[in-house]
Amino acid sequence: MNESEIRRMAESVLGTVASLRRAGLKEILRHDPKPASPVGEESGEPEIPTEPPPRAAEPALAEKDAPSESANEKAQRLLALREELGECTRCQLHGTRTHLVFGEGNPAARLVFVGEGPGADEDRLGRPFVGRAGKLLDKMIQAIGLRREQVYICNVVKCRPPGNRTPIPEEIEPCSPFLYKQLEVVQPKVICTLGACATQTILQTTKPISELRSGVRLWRGIPVVPTYHPAYLLRNPAKKANVWEDLLRVLQILED
Repeated sequence: MNESEIRRMAESVLGTVASLRRAGLKEILRHDPKPASPVGEESGEPEIPTEPPPRAAEPALAEKDAPSESANEKAQRLLALREELGECTRCQLHGTRTHLVFGEGNPAARLVFVGEGPGADEDRLGRPFVGRAGKLLDKMIQAIGLRREQVYICNVVKCRPPGNRTPIPEEIEPCSPFLYKQLEVVQPKVICTLGACATQTILQTTKPISELRSGVRLWRGIPVVPTYHPAYLLRNPAKKANVWEDLLRVLQILED
């Protein structure tokens, strides 16, 4: 890894830490008394509610949600993990990538989203979920009263599969240990897996997402809520009601 790449990673992590300090972690579950927007019509681009559902009262922040140095420590551990990953050549995907996409967001997030892998926009910019599907994910995050910088976002594989195809086992196997380490560092209250690949990798199953999404599972003691990938939702807007149900499960876990 050259000096400019190390500097870029350091600036990214320090920027996250700075935003975290400014936020003070006090808006992790922001109350908004306005009702949620309707899910929308069954045709055209899906509409995800942009406001959280009404709540009886503002939940009290647990002690672990208070500002502390632990966020800085986690940021440093994630940076060390990124340096360990290096300019990875552990599978064939390195040969066609533009940028390795590690992950980004709040290192002390209570909610982590795990996707499949980078797409064309992500590969070009080196950031997860920044294309059309990423904009829909942003709406999903806003729908439960959070902002993108309050969550952590990563993927199963860190390099784009050619043509945005599904990663194969030979690509997932060397990359998944880094995903697991990311989750171990962040230690969120809930993990939301986006799509079959992420869900099957986290839960170590071959069951289809249609079976897995209607409930809550566990990964090393952390609740896992599977849902459809935003890219799939863009192609199948009729599934947006299912995604909203899953997001409400996420919200319920966060508020417990």
